Amino acid sequence: MAYSFPGKVVWITGASSGIGEALVKSFAREGAKIVLSARREDELKRVQKEAGLDDANSLVLPLDLYNSDDIDKAVTRVKEKFQAIDVLVCNAGISQRSAVKDSLMKVDRQVMELNFFAVIELTKSVLPEMISRKTGNIVVISSVMGKMGIPLRSMYCASKHALHGFFEALRAEVFKDNVNVNIICPGYVKTNVSINAVTSDGKANGNMDK
Repeated sequence: MAYSFPGKVVWITGASSGIGEALVKSFAREGAKIVLSARREDELKRVQKEAGLDDANSLVLPLDLYNSDDIDKAVTRVKEKFQAIDVLVCNAGISQRSAVKDSLMKVDRQVMELNFFAVIELTKSVLPEMISRKTGNIVVISSVMGKMGIPLRSMYCASKHALHGFFEALRAEVFKDNVNVNIICPGYVKTNVSINAVTSDGKANGNMDK
């Protein structure tokens, strides 16, 4: 089904680099109003400027998805600015580079917290308004690893598999409300995700994958 974006409000998490940054620029070319979220405000402002956006058609909204208390506040801020959210793109996440036998449980929980629970919490905060308006689109950036397990990425794969189960169920639940749910599974993309991936003790990997 074709979809027109001019004037639509699109909220993108993980918007400061990589796939998120590319999505901001693509939606901007389509005439959407864009909410840019990530932790680094300076990088969000850079992306906003490079996308040709301004404060009238975009909102730079720094957000640390590990901080549960900030999610509802962020949703309120978006509604104050643009009244409604037409498209939510859940792109923020973290990868992993460590063997199961070496990975600390606190690191496993860190990956699952951001890649799964934070996505669920943000979705639940946005969903009621979409249902009441009988319109909305939720887009989840998963991975090929959401469909298969890959060595040294056990918890990353698990978190992405979990997204598929949750959002496939949600898709069936909200179909009658005209809310669309899409799960996107990119292959390997050259972004900072490999550099920022956590190792067994939670430190950054620091290397770009081949």
